[in-house]
Amino acid sequence: MRDMKTEEAKRELARRSLYYYCRLRAPDFYKPERQYLRELCEKAERFIKSDKRVMLINMPPRHGKSRTACLMCEYLLGRDKGLKIMTASYNETLSTMFSRSVRDALAEKRVGGSSVFSDVFPGVSIKGGSSGMWSIKGESVSYLATSPKGSATGFGANIIIIDDIIRSAEEAMNEGALEAQWRWFTDTMLSRLEDGGEEFAPTAKVIVIMTRWANGDLAGRIEKEFTSEKLCVLRYKALDNGKMLCEDILSRSAYEERIRLTSPEIVSANYDQEPMDIKGRLYSDFGEYDEVPQGEVLSYTDTADTGSDYLCSIIFTYSGGYAYVLDVLYTRESMEITEKLVAESFDSFKVVRARIESNNGGRGFARAVKGRLKGCTHITTFHQSAGKATRILVNSAWVNGRVLFPKGWQSRWHEFYGAVSSYNRIGKNAHDDAPDALSGVAETVQKYYGGI
Repeated sequence: MRDMKTEEAKRELARRSLYYYCRLRAPDFYKPERQYLRELCEKAERFIKSDKRVMLINMPPRHGKSRTACLMCEYLLGRDKGLKIMTASYNETLSTMFSRSVRDALAEKRVGGSSVFSDVFPGVSIKGGSSGMWSIKGESVSYLATSPKGSATGFGANIIIIDDIIRSAEEAMNEGALEAQWRWFTDTMLSRLEDGGEEFAPTAKVIVIMTRWANGDLAGRIEKEFTSEKLCVLRYKALDNGKMLCEDILSRSAYEERIRLTSPEIVSANYDQEPMDIKGRLYSDFGEYDEVPQGEVLSYTDTADTGSDYLCSIIFTYSGGYAYVLDVLYTRESMEITEKLVAESFDSFKVVRARIESNNGGRGFARAVKGRLKGCTHITTFHQSAGKATRILVNSAWVNGRVLFPKGWQSRWHEFYGAVSSYNRIGKNAHDDAPDALSGVAETVQKYYGGI
């Protein structure tokens, strides 16, 4: 009798608290000494009941973030069977596995003494449906699993959980892939949200569970776009202040072995939640200047190769071993417009010598600029035969150490700054025109002033 009362008391606690529901359903994992799991559960439940819209959860692998998300779906549907939940992962297989785990838990029958979902929430049961879309008795559709390539048409959700949206480190360094994920999130997933009940999900919720791979990944974009009033962030490192997050899941010795065997960028993202492109970016912070020394004014211009590329024209003075950037033109405007802009900048800064790549119409561009000049800039055209990636890498150390920008250049030329600061040595970069033009500055100095 006493054991039955104890078990019923545990079930009652599980009806009231996500953490105690997890403790009841998986006691061997949700151990009392794993305090971070209690914090995760309690903060997630407070978020669900709050007016906030989005929660980001960043944790090392194998520490229970996806497991907690599955159990949370069970618990929320038990508390409010009228809720509609949508989960998404990077492909249909993974999202369907997540869905099946929740559905099977709701349908599980007790064998032996271990408590199951129906012991805690006896009035909630499965009506039917597929592994990817199913419903609770008395409701239409309760749950949908999807992915960026799947469909969410016709389904509204009070709670959306996005888990493991990035497939690999290579994808995390592909700016085009990250932009496509952001568009999917804003154009598709957010359009599916609808407010829920009074206690749970009073406002529609999104929970994003992922590794912090890159500054421009989904979590990074969300942090930039959502205010603190609408956003909740929960972030754990495997090792923090000399202490492992959970020694029996990942020990200090195992962690140090992974550091030894794995690239620093991967360790940084997977275990420290530090975006990989910070570790892997080609340039660190550039030096800045207050005053420009006297010197010959030069320019290097890289015309746009295709319609999606940027024209990049940099005007600078070289003095004392440093290139002082005076002006940057970084634009996708047509050649008819940029011819005029480049000519005006040459005149304005009294450029003495200018080099313009003749590739992809550059020779005709140079003639047009020369025809618009009012001053006496000497323009030289040349064919650039070396590969961009190689040139950028070879010149990167000199560029980073010897190119100086005026204070406030980050906001003055914000697109150019973004292209330079995000350029990564290990990933697929969406645009390389800005780093390419900076390499041209280094090559121009070498051509006119000797070794660099």
